[in-house]
Amino acid sequence: MNGAASNLVISLVAMQAARKIDFNDPQILMFVRIAYVSVQTIILAAYYYTSIKIKQKNDMTVLKYVEPANPMAGKEDGQLVTTTVKDYDLSETSKLIRGALIGVAMMAFMHGYMRYTQPLFVQALMGLKNLYDAKPVAIHILGKPAEGDLKRPFKTGGFMGAAADPQTDKAAIDQAEKHVAKKED
Repeated sequence: MNGAASNLVISLVAMQAARKIDFNDPQILMFVRIAYVSVQTIILAAYYYTSIKIKQKNDMTVLKYVEPANPMAGKEDGQLVTTTVKDYDLSETSKLIRGALIGVAMMAFMHGYMRYTQPLFVQALMGLKNLYDAKPVAIHILGKPAEGDLKRPFKTGGFMGAAADPQTDKAAIDQAEKHVAKKED
């Protein structure tokens, strides 16, 4: 099962479990709040530790790939990206941190302003699952080899394969280099 489908299944099961929890009990609500804050702290600490490990490894291997074209922008060609493994992993970790912080901001609004309590429970569980699924964490903390799904550049894995993945084949890179050379002339 791909990541998006498993996220959907876990969130549906968590929502059903959350219905059985009495969030009107102040003591239970406090435990759920503490669990949510603890999970988010663990997530952010793990991402920070991942970035430290990336900087320690200092892998300066050159990584070339063609970013998929943005269908909303109307561009037909992808853009050539030349970077290092270190910079690529740091940018991916930065995206993960940004996503976690946006989730915390949304939960602060939903729980603090709108008084929703069930999402605290669901997002505490989903946060742990997303941490486990994070590819830089799998490589740098869990020690998994960077092959298969963990091969850089990472596949985007949109729901049901909706998103285009970066192209790493030589033909696509050569065509993108020619396209860049034409623009410079």
